[in-house]
Amino acid sequence: MPIDMPRRKEQDCSIAGRFEMRRRFASPALDGIVTDICGYRETAPGHFRNVEYASLTVPLVISFAEPFAIGLGRPPCDNDRVASFAAGLFAGPVMIESSGGACCIQVNFTPLGARRFFRLPMSELTDSMVALDDVLGAEGAALRERLGNVPDWTARFDLAEAFVATRLESAAGTPLEIAWAYDRIIASGGRTRVASLAARLGWSRKHLADKFSDATGIGPKTLSRIVRFNRALRLARQSTVDWADVAADCGYADQAHLVREFRVLAGETPTAISVR
Repeated sequence: MPIDMPRRKEQDCSIAGRFEMRRRFASPALDGIVTDICGYRETAPGHFRNVEYASLTVPLVISFAEPFAIGLGRPPCDNDRVASFAAGLFAGPVMIESSGGACCIQVNFTPLGARRFFRLPMSELTDSMVALDDVLGAEGAALRERLGNVPDWTARFDLAEAFVATRLESAAGTPLEIAWAYDRIIASGGRTRVASLAARLGWSRKHLADKFSDATGIGPKTLSRIVRFNRALRLARQSTVDWADVAADCGYADQAHLVREFRVLAGETPTAISVR
């Protein structure tokens, strides 16, 4: 029986003559599981290149046409073409290229939401892209076929949301200890000390790291680094930036530390990003 999901407002981010892109923020029923769903179709030949910085998004990409070429921390080559897949967290820049024939839908999960949806340790997806059939089996193949047969993005979004909601009905919840520790890291902007979290839980740091690896694919220290980086990234994109203030506000030891983290997690300096 289909799930009756409240319809969300859709956002059109298309650029005429280049690509069509629609975005829907997830239903309240999927709050904390899915952030948004995007539909993307290139409408003209050409060389498209995009760089995505380290984030806490776990995407499920279902392709209906030409696959992307994707490189983790490096420019992709022809052998890096991937069609439908799920990608785990990666503490670095992701470089994506296509030539005008791509068309896909992308469901963006939170790390804890992805653990519940995929029903496998997220460490199995870390720093990699895993084929749709390997993460969802026959269900994934059937979903791709159904999505390809519906007439428009709105119908695809409805179908994708209903599929996620149905799969979650029989999924185990996130352990309360991990949900608590994860929330503390997010709320603190990545500044909470891992040792303090472990002590509050009565766990060793190794035990906490192992639990986080299962739940998110990365340890709490790496999670904190990505959270701090994304906060600094938002500040870096403001009109006027004092880098020393940004470094101090985001918990970096100094400005040089901030620059090093940007090079690792974005592949660029803060200044190069802020001027765009």
